[in-house]
Amino acid sequence: MSPGDVAELWAQAQVSSLLGCVDGEPPAYGSLVWLRLAPGDPRKVAAIITAAEAYRRQVDEEARLDRLAEEDPEAYRREIYAEANAYASSIARDIALRPTAEEIRRRAVRGPAREVTATAGWPPVAIPGRPGWYRHLVDGHQVDRPTNAPQNGPARDH
Repeated sequence: MSPGDVAELWAQAQVSSLLGCVDGEPPAYGSLVWLRLAPGDPRKVAAIITAAEAYRRQVDEEARLDRLAEEDPEAYRREIYAEANAYASSIARDIALRPTAEEIRRRAVRGPAREVTATAGWPPVAIPGRPGWYRHLVDGHQVDRPTNAPQNGPARDH
């Protein structure tokens, strides 16, 4: 049994003893709930012990990983990246089945460009590639003009 195991057992026994006379779990050390507890509240001390034990486990894990990195860098990388590799493996098939941007571009079917046509009862239509020019319907004919003001008068086709 390691010193860490002994410390963990001691911490569990202390927290269990402290919480035996109160209901609920200890709040997070330093939280607003913890700060509002009375100074003699056993949950306050239990929270401190719980936080100290969590810190001890974190320090022990960091030291273990540091030793592993020095002794066996490949095993260290496998352990560090195991979760990311498992996730990547779980989504790899789905990603592999998705078309790439180049495949999507190749599959795109472009039809012939449609002619811009002004329609009776509608405002003039902007002409692509000719900024400021609009197609009007005048006397049943498509007429391009540098204005989008509707053409009034008897010549207008409704």
